[in-house]
Amino acid sequence: MRKRKQREASDYRIIVVDDEIGIIDSLGVVLRRNGYEFAGEIDPVSAIERIRREHFDLLILDFLMSPLHGDEVVERIRSFNKELYILLLTGHRDMAPPLETIRALDIQGYCEKSDKFDQLVLLVESGIKSIEMLRTIKKFQEGLNRILQAVPKIYQLQPLGSILEDILSEILPLVDSEHAFILIDDPTGDSGDQKSIFKGIGRYRTDIEDFVDLLHPEQMEQIGHARMNRQVVLSEDGVILPLTNELMQSIGVIFVEGLEVERHQLDQGLRLLEIYASQAASSLSNAFLHSLVNMKNDELNRTYDQLKIRYMDTIEALRLVVDAKDIYTRGHSDRVSYYAVRLGRAMGLPEGDVELLRTSGIFHDVGKIGTADDILSKSERLSRDEYEEIKKHPLKGAQILSAVSMFRDVVPIVQCHHERIDGRGYPRGISGDRIPLLSRVISVVDAFDAMTSDRQYRSRMDVEHARNQLVQGRGTQFDADIVDKFLGVLEHYEDMAKEMDEIHIGTDSYADAT
Repeated sequence: MRKRKQREASDYRIIVVDDEIGIIDSLGVVLRRNGYEFAGEIDPVSAIERIRREHFDLLILDFLMSPLHGDEVVERIRSFNKELYILLLTGHRDMAPPLETIRALDIQGYCEKSDKFDQLVLLVESGIKSIEMLRTIKKFQEGLNRILQAVPKIYQLQPLGSILEDILSEILPLVDSEHAFILIDDPTGDSGDQKSIFKGIGRYRTDIEDFVDLLHPEQMEQIGHARMNRQVVLSEDGVILPLTNELMQSIGVIFVEGLEVERHQLDQGLRLLEIYASQAASSLSNAFLHSLVNMKNDELNRTYDQLKIRYMDTIEALRLVVDAKDIYTRGHSDRVSYYAVRLGRAMGLPEGDVELLRTSGIFHDVGKIGTADDILSKSERLSRDEYEEIKKHPLKGAQILSAVSMFRDVVPIVQCHHERIDGRGYPRGISGDRIPLLSRVISVVDAFDAMTSDRQYRSRMDVEHARNQLVQGRGTQFDADIVDKFLGVLEHYEDMAKEMDEIHIGTDSYADAT
C-alpha cells in the first residue's frame, strides 16, 4: 500500500522556497520519503524564474525572506500562474499576513514552522488531493470539449462508413487508446433479417471475415451482456459501451481496447465515454432516420452475409467444443433441434417460429463453453456451488448470442429454456406465460432427449419411462399443452429415430433434412 501511495505521490512536483538551507534539507528528506518529487530554492527571485520555466504542482513558501517577502513572491507568481497550490510557512502565527491578503493572493493555507513536520505533511497531502481533484475536473472539461468538437463531425451528412470511422477516431483520444470497433444494427432491414454492420480501427481495422476471429468467447458474452442490460462492461481487454437510441432500445456497441487509467480516474473516464456513446447513438439514429446511409445495398448485404457466416461458424465451433467436452452429450443439441422442429410443426406454429426453434435447439447450450470440464463430466452428484455454476449457462449463452442482431429473437428462447412453469427454474425464476412459448417448447424436448441419452451418472431411460416423466411434470416443470402435443409426436418415435439415423444426427453435423 505504501509503495502504491508513493507511486501516486511521484506524479506531483513540490518546490520549497526558504532562505534557511536547513529547512530545505529537512523538508526534502521528509517529502522524498513520502514519495514526492522535490526541489528547493533559497533565493526567492531565482525561485520565481524557475517556477516560470518548470512545472510544479505545489509551493511551500517561507513568509519572511530577503530580498522579497512571501506575499510579494506570491503576487509575482500569480501574474503568470493561477493554478499553483501554495502553502505559506511562518515563524509565528502573529507574523502571518492578514487573512484578506491570503485570500486575495489565492494562498491555500499556512503553517507555523516547527522541528516536526507532521502538520505540514498533512497540509501537503490535503493539497495534493485538491490538486488531484482539479486535474480530474480539468481532464473532464477537456474531454467534454473534445466531445463538443466531435459531435458536429459525426452528425454531418456522409456515408455510414464515414460516420462510423469518425465515431471511432474521435473516441480514441478520450482514453488514450488506438484500437476500437463498433458493431451496430441496421434498422433499414426488415425485422426478420436485421443486419449487423461492423467497423474497426487500429488492430480491428480488418476485413469482416477476420473480425470474428479476433473475439474470444468471454468477449462475445460481454458484448451480449452490454447489449442486453444496456450497461457499460469493463473487462481485462477494455470497455464495452452500449449504444442506445431515444426509445431506450439497444442498437449496438462500441468496444475500446485498453482504458489504462488510475482507479480514481476511471469513473470520470467512463462518464465521458457514456456521454460520447449517447451522442454517437443519436447521430446514428439520425442518419438512419433521414436515410443518409449511402452504402450500396449490395455492399451492405455482402458485408452482413460475411459477418453472419463468420459468426455462425464461430458459435457453431463453440457448440461443437461443448459437445466434445462430454461424449455423453454429443449430438444432444442436434437432437433437441430436430425434436423442436417436429413439435413446432405439430403445434401449427408459423414457419418463422419453426426456424427459430431449429436455431435455438442447436445453440441452446452454447453457454456451457465457460463451464469447467470437471463439472460437465462429473459422475457424482453436483455440489451446491457446482450446480450454481451450471445454472449460469442459459444466461451466458444468451449473452454470446446477443452480440450481433441476427440472433435477437433466439436470445430470449435460449435464456429461458430452463425456466419452469411453477417458477422454480433458472436463471430468473419466472413462471407460466411469462416464459416465452418457444422456450417452453425447447424445455420439453431438451428434457426428453436428456432422459433418453446415456449420461456418466446414469443410463438412458426407455422412451415409455421418459414419456411418463413428462406427464408427471405437466403443469409444474413443463407447459401441459406442449407436453400433450409432444406425446402425440412421440407416437412416431421409431420413424423419427430412423430419420435421425439417416441424417446422422448425433454423430455428424446437423443437416437441413427436417
